[in-house]
Amino acid sequence: MEWSASIAEQRIREAARSGSFDDLPGKGKPLPRDDLEGVPDELRIGYRILKNAGALPPELELRKEMVSLEQLILACDDEAGKRTYRERLAPIKLKYQSLMKIRGWSGAEAFESYREQLENKLTK
Repeated sequence: MEWSASIAEQRIREAARSGSFDDLPGKGKPLPRDDLEGVPDELRIGYRILKNAGALPPELELRKEMVSLEQLILACDDEAGKRTYRERLAPIKLKYQSLMKIRGWSGAEAFESYREQLENKLTK
C-alpha cells in the first residue's frame, strides 16, 4: 500500500508544480461543511456510501415512511382509514425508536415528544 501512496503523492506534486491546481473553483476559500458532521465517526463512511449511491440510511427510510403515514392520517376524512394508517404507523415507529436506541441517538425520543406536542398545538 505504501508504494501506491508514494505514487499518488508524486503525481500530486507534479500536478502542483505544473500549475494544474491553480485555476480550480473555490481556491483560497474554506472547504464546505460536511453534511454528515453530526453522524458518529463509525457510521459516517457507510452513510457517505449510501448517499453517493442515492440510498437512504435505514433510520431515514423509516422516518420517511412515518412522515408519509402521518400525512395520510391528517388528510384522511374517515375514521376507519385513519385507524388503518395508525395501525401501519405503530410498528414502524417502534422499529424506528429501537434503531435509534441501538445507534445511541436516544435524544430523538425527546424530539418526537416535542414534535407531537407542537403539531397538536398548531393543528388544533
